[in-house]
Amino acid sequence: MATVIVASWLFVAPFAAGQSAPQAQAASHVNPKSTSDQVFKNVQVLKGIPVDDFLGTMGIMCAALGFDCSECHTGAGTEKVDWAADNPRKLIARRMVQMMTSINRDNFNGRQMVTCWSCHRGRDRPLTTPTMENMYGPAALDMDDVLVQAPGQPPAEKILDQYIQAVGGAERLAAMKSYVATGTSVGFGGFGKGGQVEIAGKFPDARVTSIVFPKEPGRGNSIRSFNGQQAWLRTPLTVLSEYQLTGGELDGAKLDAELSFPAQIKNVLTDWHVSLPTTISDLPAPESQAVEENKATGIGKDRLVNVVQGRGPNRTYATLYFDQQSGLLLRLVRYGNSPIGRVPTQIDYSDYRDVDGIKIPFHILFAWLGGRDEFQLNQIQLNVPVDARKFGRPQPEKPTENEHH
Repeated sequence: MATVIVASWLFVAPFAAGQSAPQAQAASHVNPKSTSDQVFKNVQVLKGIPVDDFLGTMGIMCAALGFDCSECHTGAGTEKVDWAADNPRKLIARRMVQMMTSINRDNFNGRQMVTCWSCHRGRDRPLTTPTMENMYGPAALDMDDVLVQAPGQPPAEKILDQYIQAVGGAERLAAMKSYVATGTSVGFGGFGKGGQVEIAGKFPDARVTSIVFPKEPGRGNSIRSFNGQQAWLRTPLTVLSEYQLTGGELDGAKLDAELSFPAQIKNVLTDWHVSLPTTISDLPAPESQAVEENKATGIGKDRLVNVVQGRGPNRTYATLYFDQQSGLLLRLVRYGNSPIGRVPTQIDYSDYRDVDGIKIPFHILFAWLGGRDEFQLNQIQLNVPVDARKFGRPQPEKPTENEHH
C-alpha cells in the first residue's frame, strides 16, 4: 500500500475535463478565497471548504481504501486525465461521504466519530467477519487521536522542561532568533533524488522550506512558506502547482514554524496531556530508498518515548514523542480537519548535533498522506540575517533555457 499512497495528492487538479497537465499547470495560481467547488470541477458533496482541506480528503480516501488517483479518476497520471468525469466509484464515494455525515449527525450530535478509516482500514471492501488471527493474536495497540491524562504519568510541563534542558537550556534557546539550514533531500521512493534543501526560520513563527533540483532545471522548485500569517505551497510536477493554505494546513504551517524555536514550546499549544509511554520506530520505506539512497540514520527501532499531546486552534491537535533517555523530541504528529476525518502529518527528528550550544536535528522526515520528504542537513547557522521575502508567496521561477525557445 505504501507505494500507491505517494500519488494521492500529486495529480489532483482543477479546471475543465480533458485539459492536459501542462495546460492546467500554467493556470494553477488559485485565489486564496476560492473554495473547493470554485477551483475543482464537478464537486458535488465536498463543497465550500478550503483547497488544502479538500486535498486532505483525497489523501484520507487514498489511505483508507488503498487506492491511488487513477482508480477513481479516469486517466490520472497521463495527459488525457478527465478529473471531472463521473464513474461508478466516484458516485459510490459521494454516497459514502453522505452516509458518514448522516451517521455522525444522527448518532453523535455531529461529532466526527465515524470516518472512512473507521471501516475500510486500507481495503476497498471493509472486512465484515473477525479472523482467528485477530481473536488469538497480539492485541492492536493503535493510539487514540485525542489523548487523556494517563494515571501515574507526570505533568506535561515536567517533560517539556526536560526537553528544553536537553536541547540547550532556556537561556541559550531564548537567544535563538533565526536559522538557515542546508542539505540534501530524498522524496518518497527516491522521487526527488538530487534535491538541495534550504530551511530558514525567523523568530517567532516564520519558516520556509525550499527544495531545488540543479540537475533538472525544468522540474521546478518545491516550496513551503509561512510568514507568520499566510502560508503557501508550491510543488513541482503537479497540476495544482501553487496555492495558498487557508484551512487546516495553515494551522499546521504555523505550528511547524513555532516549534522550530524550542524556547516557546510550552506556549504554542494548550490543554496538555501525557499519555502512557510507548515505543516508536522509523516509517517503512521502499527497499530501493532505504538501502541505496538514504543512508542517514533515522530515529531507529522501538525507541521508548514519553507521549505528550496539546491542542491548537480550530480543533487541531498535536502529539509529541520525547525520547525517555535523552529527553529530545523524536516525532511530531499533528492533525488537521476535513469533512471525512482528521488529516495527519508526521515529522520525525533525529541526528541531533550541537550548534552553538543548542542541539538541533540534522535529519528530518516530513510525511503526509500524499507523500514524504526526507532531509539530511549538513550545515545549520544560527542568528544570521534572513530575507523576510523568503517567507511570503514564492517568487516566480526563472524560465529555463528550453522555455525561451
